[in-house]
Amino acid sequence: MAIGGAEDKTSDLEILKRVFDLAPEANAEVAVIATASSIPDEVLPDYQAAFERLGASRVHTLDIQDRQQAADDATLRLINQSGVIFFTGGDQLRLTNVIGGSAVLNAIRERLMAGAVVAGTSAGAAAMPGTMIYDGAAADALRKGAVNMTFGLGFVDGLVIDSHFLERGRFSRLMQIGATNPEHLGVGLGEDAGVIVHPNRVLEAIGPGHVIIIDSRDLASSNIADLSMGEPIAIENMILHAMVSGHGFDIEARRYLVADALDALLEESR
Repeated sequence: MAIGGAEDKTSDLEILKRVFDLAPEANAEVAVIATASSIPDEVLPDYQAAFERLGASRVHTLDIQDRQQAADDATLRLINQSGVIFFTGGDQLRLTNVIGGSAVLNAIRERLMAGAVVAGTSAGAAAMPGTMIYDGAAADALRKGAVNMTFGLGFVDGLVIDSHFLERGRFSRLMQIGATNPEHLGVGLGEDAGVIVHPNRVLEAIGPGHVIIIDSRDLASSNIADLSMGEPIAIENMILHAMVSGHGFDIEARRYLVADALDALLEESR
């Protein structure tokens, strides 16, 4: 699950409740990883309180700050016994730098395959796909080279996720990415909004905010390959969808799903 940032942690806890409710039956332990954050001592207690309020039996607050800690046996044990693994916000490049290729990342991937919930907010969401945005001003990102990308954590393929999407006007960042490789689906997460990536490759929007889909598969043309760095990008026929809670998107079929269609498709896969 990917969350756009600034999710409610003190009131209704709508999004965090969905995270916790998806945990495997009889496993109410939660691991919160604050590697991306520059202020872990401030953010970890907030998430601990929120998940405890939701009914977590134990909340493991993991401040993994270097690659030695990302190989720590005690940390691995806590991850292996958790039904929910949650990444806080901060700096996604710091997150991938510290845990990329580590024993901790391998353990999280194994937990995901075994049915645990892996979720992240803000930087933690942006780092989830195999391809990750780590920088790029929103004001003029439709110039070649204005968006910086690298490899993410690889929990989901075929997507590029951007957070704080509406609040920080980041449309042009995902538009440039769509022009560079139309196969990748852009997912822009507004604040207090998120998506569940179901096993059947269907996205489900959750929370009171918006989820924006930028679909470039049917891109008619773009000049991006012919430009020098810094020149303006032209794009023809890029499709945008705005999803609200309860709506969805079929990644493989490239099909928007209203609530009834989403429910039917999810029921088929159960």
